[in-house]
Amino acid sequence: MKNLVDLLAYFSGHRRGEEEEQLKNCLFCGADLSTSEEYSQYRICPQCNFSFSLSARQRIDLLIDPGSFKETNRFLVSLDPLSFAERISYRKRLFEAQRRTGLSDAVLTGMARIEGHQVVIAAVDFGFLGGSMGCVVGEKMALTFELAIKKKLPLIVVVASGGVRVQEGVLSLMQMAKTAAAAQRLHAAGLPFISVFANPTTGGVYASFANLGDIILAEPRALVGFAPLRVMEKMVGKPLPEGAHSAESHLRLGLVDAIVPRPRLREVLSRLLNLFSSPYHLIPKQKEGRYMPPERPGESAWQAVQLARHPRRPIAWDYITHICTYFVELRGDRVSGDDEAIICGVGDLSGQGVVFVGQVWGQGEREGRILPQGFRKAQRAMKLAAKFRLPLVTFIDTPGAYPGLEAEEGGLGHAIATSLALMSNLPVPIISVIIGEGGSEGALALGVADRILIQENAIYSVISPEGAAAVLYRDATKAEAVAPALKLTAHDCHQLGVVDTIIPEPQGGAHTDPAEAARLIRDYLLQELVEVQAIPVTKLIKARYDKFRRMGEYNSYFGAAMAREVAQLQDYLSRGVGVLKEFWPYRAKSSSKEDEASGSLP
Repeated sequence: MKNLVDLLAYFSGHRRGEEEEQLKNCLFCGADLSTSEEYSQYRICPQCNFSFSLSARQRIDLLIDPGSFKETNRFLVSLDPLSFAERISYRKRLFEAQRRTGLSDAVLTGMARIEGHQVVIAAVDFGFLGGSMGCVVGEKMALTFELAIKKKLPLIVVVASGGVRVQEGVLSLMQMAKTAAAAQRLHAAGLPFISVFANPTTGGVYASFANLGDIILAEPRALVGFAPLRVMEKMVGKPLPEGAHSAESHLRLGLVDAIVPRPRLREVLSRLLNLFSSPYHLIPKQKEGRYMPPERPGESAWQAVQLARHPRRPIAWDYITHICTYFVELRGDRVSGDDEAIICGVGDLSGQGVVFVGQVWGQGEREGRILPQGFRKAQRAMKLAAKFRLPLVTFIDTPGAYPGLEAEEGGLGHAIATSLALMSNLPVPIISVIIGEGGSEGALALGVADRILIQENAIYSVISPEGAAAVLYRDATKAEAVAPALKLTAHDCHQLGVVDTIIPEPQGGAHTDPAEAARLIRDYLLQELVEVQAIPVTKLIKARYDKFRRMGEYNSYFGAAMAREVAQLQDYLSRGVGVLKEFWPYRAKSSSKEDEASGSLP
């Protein structure tokens, strides 16, 4: 089996056409390709799913509606600005690459449609001097970003590049800054930018505009990373581990959102474009009253804890897949990792695009406790919601943040604090749904919302009953006795003003009928979403601030508590006076009017 270095040498050196047609076996696993329709159409191995090289035109043709492509900036060509001296002149290399590929330089740009969505699209061709970026590639990409801004269209970029072009010296290096600045202008305009890492994506292109997409997708087994393999191996002094410097390792490290096989790429792009454009908006038909489940007695707090933690209770993924027509998951924090205890993505809710962030209870060795990269991953999704003006829905279900050393060293406190701050003034409607155990700061980091809903058997608490029992009695086994005092049930939280609405569950708990539980969540979610979407953004943010500003003030829950105490005292006094009157019958019959008026006793 040849390694990726050998494959790259093949891709950069072979002529398109007859040699590729004569390829009979996969260069990666040796599988027979001669009769494969998948290889014939998509140039992928049906056995190992390795994606072979495609020209820029082939890549675009696989993605767009037939006949919809209109090329732009076709006649921009390099002029050998440095008169670069080498064994074969740079001009001759350019001419040969132009003749072989039919391109003026290493990127093909234009406008097209993807399943009816008008887009600006660009594809970097590795067959043209290794897809390297010189002045022309940088200029064409900057013009392409500017075209997308001018036309107010999404931008799709497919990259297969070896880096910046040596023959154009430091001028080629400057193209990284130029294209990164152009990408930033696209972000500021609030337009979608989707980047696709093909095989290979390395060097200066990888470290500039290619890595600035709102969404980053990658082809299976693609070589992806900043430094060339040979350079990395020289630095570490030994061969790299198998799978390093690949699309798969980038997914694991939270640096790409998804690995998408070439046959599915068009479909995924179309779904993302549809969700980000979100042409539909929910409006109310009529305001309906909400059913409030009957309150359970206080001694059932421990039962609520058990139901919230039930091993078969539906998790965020179950609800998202039930209530969405389709859902595109996003992965990673683009910094250090992908925490599986957080699920993020964009989904379709009754025809409207919605960004979802969910905590996944019981996930992995940490049992759903969240790492800093999980909170940063959630922040990525929140910022996407703000950019595309999509509602944000969070599902809360966690025992809390992970209190281990790795989390502390990874900036856990900062990650929680910035999540709270970001949600407080996010310029979109936010609805949080507590679906299981809402544990402490980890839950609150996804709970700064315009509307906070809670399932009937879910709980929300500053600390777990076991933790409280350990603190108060140094005995975690007394958790059941402590649970009622924590006021953690749905009705307790509603009375405290911490949650707005209680969502009923199927009899016996959500685990008895997950589909019905999902339907109930969907119905309540839609009612709340319709209401908050009707509020102007400035008023929405102010109301959100006021909502949390009032929590803990004496004129809310504490006022009600004081009123109850006063009522109980008055009741006690009135009952006490009645007893006294019975005890002093003589006084009740013969007291003077003056005494009665003064209320004095003998």
